[in-house]
Amino acid sequence: MEITDVRLRKVVTDGRMRAIASITLDNEFVVHDIRVIDGNNGLFVAMPSKRTTEGEFRDIAHPINVGTRTKIQDAILYAYHLSSELEDKIGEPTA
Repeated sequence: MEITDVRLRKVVTDGRMRAIASITLDNEFVVHDIRVIDGNNGLFVAMPSKRTTEGEFRDIAHPINVGTRTKIQDAILYAYHLSSELEDKIGEPTA
């Protein structure tokens, strides 16, 4: 499985969410609404989820092994940092 595209939209909120991403896998399958969160230990990726009737959040789609999760997180955070560097150079949001 290859991540063939990453789309990123930065968000400005009072909370910890910094961006929403979509990834394309093998030019055949897209996963939307992956969130970039600024956690206590730095940025991380949260997979798309929905709230249950009990108020808990359950992932809608997620990788089933650590290697795939790492690959997805690395690709999204790379795009996030690249976007931030471009913003610094040109002085306006790029995502």
